Amino acid sequence: MIFGIGTDICDIRRLRATLERRGDRFAEKVLGPSELQVFHARRARVDVRGTAYLATRFSAKEAFSKAIGMGMRMPMTWRACEILNHPSGAPYIRLHGALAEWFSQRGLRAHVTVTDETDYAASFVVVESTPSA
Repeated sequence: MIFGIGTDICDIRRLRATLERRGDRFAEKVLGPSELQVFHARRARVDVRGTAYLATRFSAKEAFSKAIGMGMRMPMTWRACEILNHPSGAPYIRLHGALAEWFSQRGLRAHVTVTDETDYAASFVVVESTPSA
């Protein structure tokens, strides 16, 4: 059964301006440890790829917070929710700490998709409840 859905679009130009103003502090606030490693690696190769990666993660976390009906308030935090990729490239959500506990207690499961173009990144999240035994 669907628990919630969320979608978000992010203007990459605006995010790039924020990065220029605040530097890596912004990325460190938004990205979890595994995401931060990917961000730095992509940015080192091609700066715009790193910025697009940050934008897709920002957008997906916003969409996830909407899908769980919580917005950005505890236990939902930027770094407690990571959007990672399986070896196939498919994105998935990994949760940490109190958010992971909250999510697990409710028997929830999340599905995420992300996309980006030159100026925009977008994401869509579906959270479903698993049937109780």
